[in-house]
Amino acid sequence: MPPNPVVRTNVKFRKLKPDATLPKAMTEGSAGMDLYAYLPDHLIHLEPGAWKLIPCGFAMAMEPGFEAQVRPRSGMAKKKGVTVLNSPGTIDADYRGQVGVILINHSGQKVTITHQDRIAQMVINSLPRVSVQEVDALDDTERGEGGFGSTGDARAS
Repeated sequence: MPPNPVVRTNVKFRKLKPDATLPKAMTEGSAGMDLYAYLPDHLIHLEPGAWKLIPCGFAMAMEPGFEAQVRPRSGMAKKKGVTVLNSPGTIDADYRGQVGVILINHSGQKVTITHQDRIAQMVINSLPRVSVQEVDALDDTERGEGGFGSTGDARAS
């Protein structure tokens, strides 16, 4: 089987401040690029259960037909109990404002976010264009209307 073709796109990044850190893939095989907190003048303390929008200090532009997804970093979740609240967060191709990440503290103790902490990861994806077609009926399938775990529950039959 031939490998999937690599989809290439150009993404432009603009630092909003000279000392902002642009997204960075940590290895050649990384699916995502790490996002860094831009907090040069202060710290952010997240109390247990609290969430806050953390600025990243850059804006970006993608070609039409692409999106960026902001996802949790597994290390942040494992070590600190902090994750992305609206995971995955979506950045649309036509958005030009500062990129930010909504973090939530699921741990039982206060967590401090500092300048240049790696807080999330961003994955760029291509999107199909969808045409909405209203119909009176849908094709039958083996699964039918079974949902919410029905395919893995032998007792559901």
